Amino acid sequence: MDRLRIDKWLWAARFYKTRSLAADEIGKHRVQVNGEVAKASREVKPGDKVTVRLGPFTREVLVRGLSGQRGPAPVAQQLYEETPESLAAQAAVREQRRLGSEPALSIEQGRPTKRDRRELESARRGNWDNRWSASLDDDE
Repeated sequence: MDRLRIDKWLWAARFYKTRSLAADEIGKHRVQVNGEVAKASREVKPGDKVTVRLGPFTREVLVRGLSGQRGPAPVAQQLYEETPESLAAQAAVREQRRLGSEPALSIEQGRPTKRDRRELESARRGNWDNRWSASLDDDE
């Protein structure tokens, strides 16, 4: 076997859980072979460069072997070799996500958090009734 369909190879290399998921992602143009957008029927051979976009990560791998059946993960990892640029980009994305702010902290509307609710309750119990009012004085 010197050539294999890209959807079958991606499934065997454990990039996607099923062949149909691999074909769907290829149909959405998230997979490239040698810099060109691939179709599910595109054949790959050892030495080809495959670019796969998986969520926030873009992985570039070189095809090292072909397998028509899905095997254990250690065997699947021998089917490809990840490029150093891809590994560096993944590390940069992980670091950026780690240093990024928590998205929930930027929410300004919606239901109050437990902390907000407690602050509201303490304000109601505290000096809420003793606040000053803007009434007119009759001192004139």
